[in-house]
Amino acid sequence: MPTTTHTPPPYPTYQHAPAPWLGDVPAHWRVLPGKACYYEKKERNTGLQESQVLSLSYGQIVVKPAEQLHGLVPASFETYQIIEPGDIVIRPTDLQNDWNSLRFGLSQHRGIITSAYMCFRTREPLLREYGHLLLHAYDLNKVFYGLGSGLRQNLRWADFKYLPCLVPPPDEQAAIVRYLDAADAQLRQRRDARRRLLALRREERQALIHQTVTQGLRPNAPQRPAGLPYLPAIPAHWEVRRLKNVCRLPYGDSLPDAARLGGDVPVYGSNGQVGNHSFPNTYGQCLVIGRKGSFGKVHYSENPVFAIDTTFFVDSRFTTANIRWLYYMLSSLNLDAVSRDSAVPGLNREEAYKHLCPVPPPDEQAEIVAYLDGEMGRIEAAMARDRRLAELYDEYRLRLMADAVTGRLDVRQAPEPSGLIPMVAQ
Repeated sequence: MPTTTHTPPPYPTYQHAPAPWLGDVPAHWRVLPGKACYYEKKERNTGLQESQVLSLSYGQIVVKPAEQLHGLVPASFETYQIIEPGDIVIRPTDLQNDWNSLRFGLSQHRGIITSAYMCFRTREPLLREYGHLLLHAYDLNKVFYGLGSGLRQNLRWADFKYLPCLVPPPDEQAAIVRYLDAADAQLRQRRDARRRLLALRREERQALIHQTVTQGLRPNAPQRPAGLPYLPAIPAHWEVRRLKNVCRLPYGDSLPDAARLGGDVPVYGSNGQVGNHSFPNTYGQCLVIGRKGSFGKVHYSENPVFAIDTTFFVDSRFTTANIRWLYYMLSSLNLDAVSRDSAVPGLNREEAYKHLCPVPPPDEQAEIVAYLDGEMGRIEAAMARDRRLAELYDEYRLRLMADAVTGRLDVRQAPEPSGLIPMVAQ
């Protein structure tokens, strides 16, 4: 996890909070019931006063583009409620089944949103930004999942009226908001830099696979025209074959969802492993290729798997090529480009069979596999590190926010934003 000498210290003195889940809170903070800090606002869009539609997405209130206003929309937007800048929007539904969504957003826009959501404004003890952060911190700590009512455990205003709310002095609330704004900006910037690096490594991986399976490992080998639209030349001693002459693409088998729950054999669908079953339907090394949903994706397994009917699968029965080379070659083909338009788009076998492939001799296939396996190990290890570091910045950002808002950190004397946030240990 990130570490820093600039992490703010705890407060000098604490008091016991009335709710055990709050732990100890700074001694000079007040703890007030929710009804003293918030009130519920209900303003219908009567007469279609507003037309800009808003939505709650990943804890942010965003304007919904006009092209997305189709499907499950009301007959009239008069049933929606009006939201203004400073309003706190809450998605109160389905606590029973959804423990992951961010349920609170602070609006910066005027517009309308579904009346299935709740809308709060802060009362005088709270600054609106701090009031939102407090509810957001409670949400991150899963406070609300013990509340709610009904079959799907929905929140109501009654669940907030007596909710213990932490109320620092106004200047301290402002300091918490400033500190977290600065920290949030720096941590998001570093997280996004890691994500960009991760995307570049994905591009590097794909480019290296394509270069190697189309040109081999002998850069000075004589070349000849390939006759392929995506490939001008290949090593002169390689062949060009249609995919149907390299491998067969049998369909996976039907398997009810309930049958995917037991056993120790991985069940593969178009997007990877989707369960476990008791009986394999392939031998040893095999490929599973998505043909519905995530069509064109190629998955490789050293061990037997059960491939379901949204896929094609290939093992030693269905190709004379090196199965691992075939995995790299198919990964470079962009098979989603040969899908047919239909109500449910998917990879069409006959179209895929027409694809032309450069095929090296068996000994070079083995050389290519050995080289790419080594390079992929290096790149994928770096990708795993980038992915984890991006996650760590997010985890640190959320933990820092929760600790500052609930009084575990004293940010009153926090340093300026420059140098505030640590780099994750390399």
